[in-house]
Order: sequence, then C-alpha cells, then structure tokens
Amino acid sequence: QVQLVESGGGLVQPGGSLRLSCAASGSFFSTYGVAWYRQGPGNQRDFVAGIYSGGVTRYADSLKGRFTISRDNAKNTVYLQMNSLKPEDTAVYYCKNGPTPWGQGTQVTVSS
Repeated sequence: QVQLVESGGGLVQPGGSLRLSCAASGSFFSTYGVAWYRQGPGNQRDFVAGIYSGGVTRYADSLKGRFTISRDNAKNTVYLQMNSLKPEDTAVYYCKNGPTPWGQGTQVTVSS
C-alpha cells in the first residue's frame, strides 16, 4: 500500500514562507489527484490545494495567490509552497492521494 509522508513544517514568523513536501513510498495513484488539507486547532480538516491529471491545480479560494502546489513525478513528491504566511495558517498539514491512508501530517506554526 502506498504511504505518504509529509515534511517541511515548522515555526515561521508572519509574512514568512515554507515549502511542504509529500513523498510517496511508491507511485501516486494516477487516477486521483494529490491534495493538501489542513486542520487547525479545534477545526475540521479543510481542503487547501490539489494537483490533478495534466497538471491541473485547484486551490481553496481564500488561499489563491499565496500557496502554490507542484509535483516532481521523478521523485514521487508533491510540494506546497506557502508564502506570506499568517497566524491563521497555523495547522497540521496533510496530503492525500485517493485511497491512501492519512499520514501524521506536518505542523506549521505561524507566530512572532
């Protein structure tokens, strides 16, 4: 079974940037896109961004312009570049690809 491992989180000041990585233990399921979700304290898990067949991307409306999703097929890795980070971006970030189980996620904390 394909496992996904998220990494790249950390503590960053408001206005800073981070790049998250989602690495697959094998090949991603090509039928499904790869999507990032996040779950802040006391909140539900929300869609952040997804990348689909043909490189089509989708973003949560509130994050357009600040976050960019991309993929490196040779490395079986999907990235989430996050710029102009705000305290409300603080959350655990997860990636998902079809039937893959949820991973541990990576914590992003935006604070001065």
